[in-house]
Amino acid sequence: MSFQAYLDNIEEKTGLTPRQFIDLAHEKGFDDAAVKAGVIVDWLKADYGLGRGHAMALVHVIKKGPQIDAKHVGTDGVHRDDSETLWLDGKATKPA
Repeated sequence: MSFQAYLDNIEEKTGLTPRQFIDLAHEKGFDDAAVKAGVIVDWLKADYGLGRGHAMALVHVIKKGPQIDAKHVGTDGVHRDDSETLWLDGKATKPA
C-alpha cells in the first residue's frame, strides 16, 4: 500500500483529512520535536481507533510534513507512490 493510500484510508475511516490531523496535533502540542511518536500513536488509537501503521503515517506528516523519500516514487514495490509530496487536503480535492 502506498503512503498516500494510507492517508486516504485514514480519511475514509475518520472523516478527517491529514491536514486536519496536523492541526489537531498542533493544538495538542504533538508537533513539538520533544514529543515521541508513541504519544501520538496512543492518541490516534484512543480517539480515532487507528492502528499502528496508519498512526505512524500520520506521525510522519505531523512531524515532517508532506515530503517522503524519493526511493519509493515510481517504483513497482509495495510502498510505491507517484510523487515525493503527499496530498494532505483530502481525497476529494486531490489533483488527478
